[in-house]
Amino acid sequence: MTKLISPADLGFFIALSNAGSLSAAAREQGISTAAVSRHLGLMESRLGIPLVNRTTRRMGLTPEGEVYLDYARKIMGDIEGLENHLLGATAAPQGLLRVNATLGFGRSHIAPLISQFTRLHPKVDVQLQLSVNPPPSGDDAFDICFRFGNPPDSRSIARFIAANQRVVVASPAYLKKFGTPKTPADLAKHNCIGIRQGDEAYGLWRFTTAKGKAKEQQTESIKIRGNLTTNDGGVALNWALDGHGVLLRAQWDVEKYLQSGQLVQLLTPYHSPDADIYAVYAERHRTSVRVKALIDFVAAAFKRPEVSAASSRAV
Repeated sequence: MTKLISPADLGFFIALSNAGSLSAAAREQGISTAAVSRHLGLMESRLGIPLVNRTTRRMGLTPEGEVYLDYARKIMGDIEGLENHLLGATAAPQGLLRVNATLGFGRSHIAPLISQFTRLHPKVDVQLQLSVNPPPSGDDAFDICFRFGNPPDSRSIARFIAANQRVVVASPAYLKKFGTPKTPADLAKHNCIGIRQGDEAYGLWRFTTAKGKAKEQQTESIKIRGNLTTNDGGVALNWALDGHGVLLRAQWDVEKYLQSGQLVQLLTPYHSPDADIYAVYAERHRTSVRVKALIDFVAAAFKRPEVSAASSRAV
């Protein structure tokens, strides 16, 4: 009796959905687009229903295809969970890991750590994609997303990796020429370097007083102005070092410049919202050996002084 559905079909359909098109799936699997189309056609023929609406630009799943995908993810996750449970601690990480991180932070921290990780676990294949913004909540294109701030989607698991405090800085040359802001309100008189990233309201810096009980603290939202804006934190940092204005940046990003005197920390009685680092992954990956292995490795690395104190172009 011919089976209507096989584990190979389930894995193929998940990969196809993640790729977003037949041609993209073909590139990722190292086969021809015709081979991908033929495999999909055979699946649909056996089931007697269409799973995909094909268009010239991008494919979309039919309602039956959406149901198929949901079950495929659950079944493949259960199979992996069963393998992990049976093998336990003896299981060596292996297989594909799709990882996302923001541009600067991914380049400076995640990419080097993945290099070290794959030396230890050569049977793991890692695809790292760097992006300006984190992928939308519920996006299944990645197994792990390293992001700043706890994600809003409660369906995902967010594991704390490291604290990330933001500080306000400027160069001594800028402060000598334009003066030093003493309160957040003073920033309205200064040239502030803007960074367009994530879902945060652009051009709005928030501060709370550092002392006192939480209920006694006051929050201020300051609309900044300036003639320089970028979506890259490293570029913004270089502008601040060149004396172009005031910058709100992760402390890791600026620590060595504060130590060397190239930058000066401002508004120390005030706190800006933290942007702690989290590893975010779907519930079905809870038992995945390779997902857990990479997250454990990254978390352990950030506990080492040379990593946590390193100057980075974070975010």
